[in-house]
Amino acid sequence: MTAFLWTRPDTDPAATLLLAHGAGAQMDSTFMEKLAAALSAEGIAVARFEFAYMAGRRTGGPKKPPPRADKLIGEFQTALQALMGESDGLLLVGGKSMGGRVAAMLAGGGSLPGRVKGVACFGYPFHPTGKPDADWRLAPLEEAKRPVQILQGDRDPFGSRAEIEAITVPDHVALTYLEDGNHDFGPRGKSPATLDGNIRQAAKATAAFAKRLG
Repeated sequence: MTAFLWTRPDTDPAATLLLAHGAGAQMDSTFMEKLAAALSAEGIAVARFEFAYMAGRRTGGPKKPPPRADKLIGEFQTALQALMGESDGLLLVGGKSMGGRVAAMLAGGGSLPGRVKGVACFGYPFHPTGKPDADWRLAPLEEAKRPVQILQGDRDPFGSRAEIEAITVPDHVALTYLEDGNHDFGPRGKSPATLDGNIRQAAKATAAFAKRLG
């Protein structure tokens, strides 16, 4: 049975987001805690879960690298089915980095429940870090059968604003850029932007995305 880490708003949520972690950090990492709190403040209930390879680290298992992203789609689907029985109303699927990529892959399948209205990707890994000349991971976005919202730092090494604006993304993919943000949305010290401010902006954009879908 999937174990969820819930962060809920004080009032009835506008939507519920099933949120997966990135490749290297657990669902209760500092970034995920801050993001879930900011989303909750915007009226989005957040259900975090861990893929089996990551959950195994909590029980003293070996620190295994993540499987290939496509090997995790089934686990995401299982978590979604469990969430369907624990929540009502509009659903979003999404994740941090790799988790968002897997969510987009799931949205490209033929068995996505109708209650799932969109995909939210927080720091999408467009290409391997620092390698814009490598193959871009556009297929999950192109094949997604739901609208996709991507929240991306301006200088994300997995796909910076300058790099992304030089390509064509599908019409159903919307991008919100976070000022001077890296892959975890953090700006440089000289920037007027702040990490908490960028996370709040990402949460506000996600809430607006959910409202449009509703």
